[in-house]
Amino acid sequence: MPEVQHPTDFQRVPTGVVVGTEAVPDSAIPATMMLVEAVDGAYIPLALRLPQGKGPFPIVLFGSGNGGGGFELLRFFNNQRSWTQERFLEAGYAVAWLRYRAEVDYAYDRIGKLVIDGRQTRQLLNRGPMEYEDAIAIAEYLKTLPEIDGDRIGWMGSSHAGEMVFKISSEYNGFRAMIASEPASHEFLRLRPDETAQINPETGLLNVEKMLMREPEKVRARITEDVARARVAPIQTPILVQGRDTDELQGVFRVSYDLLHEMGKDAEWATYDHHLHGFVFPARDENGDYIPNELAQQSVRDSLAFFAKHFGR
Repeated sequence: MPEVQHPTDFQRVPTGVVVGTEAVPDSAIPATMMLVEAVDGAYIPLALRLPQGKGPFPIVLFGSGNGGGGFELLRFFNNQRSWTQERFLEAGYAVAWLRYRAEVDYAYDRIGKLVIDGRQTRQLLNRGPMEYEDAIAIAEYLKTLPEIDGDRIGWMGSSHAGEMVFKISSEYNGFRAMIASEPASHEFLRLRPDETAQINPETGLLNVEKMLMREPEKVRARITEDVARARVAPIQTPILVQGRDTDELQGVFRVSYDLLHEMGKDAEWATYDHHLHGFVFPARDENGDYIPNELAQQSVRDSLAFFAKHFGR
């Protein structure tokens, strides 16, 4: 009997499955809820929205904070944090909230790059995929859709999703432009925490929620300079780094930009005196209304201008 030939999974292009369509409050544009295949065959949730008109459309992917949460968290973002997406839709962009795996504490620093090989026609990996590699898989899948202009894919991430900008762009050139808003990039920079970071005695994991790193000079003295520069060196993607004047990690945000600038990368810096972390994604108030203040609105106008410049719009 002839041997059965199986497809070589480790060489495949990511695929996607449409789960359903859901309305977004106060918007005529619904969200298509999808599952997109990650590099290891697991499926990652995505909420895709297309503007009015005829495609293919440029697209900006949106990420906020750490990973996990699945469809319920996507619904929360669609229902409670969609003001910024509406501005992009009005400007003719497709948009998508996405989820990704939860951050594995300092795994990026300990384990190194993902290596994909095959065994018995299936995959063999040197480690499990991480959250930023889910974002890369989603970008690669979106490039296969006729509604999407695969040459004009952007990323706008806040907090941990801002740090993901650096992890992604250090290894992958498939995004046309990216925004790192308040990027918590202490791991990418291999920052040595001070006494303001505590070990959680219940888990043994480092808690950096209250770490004070406001001053760029303090941060610069605590990063591992050679490692950080080696990670920045391959970056080719234009990046806008957005800071927040009073944030506990403002020094981290600024040093992240400074390294890009010093190494001749296409980078821009803007900072805002806003009172809320994650201000680029305004939330509904207690009455269910979006009332973003002028600084939040300005940050989104600046973001749209940045993408327009790099997308040729």
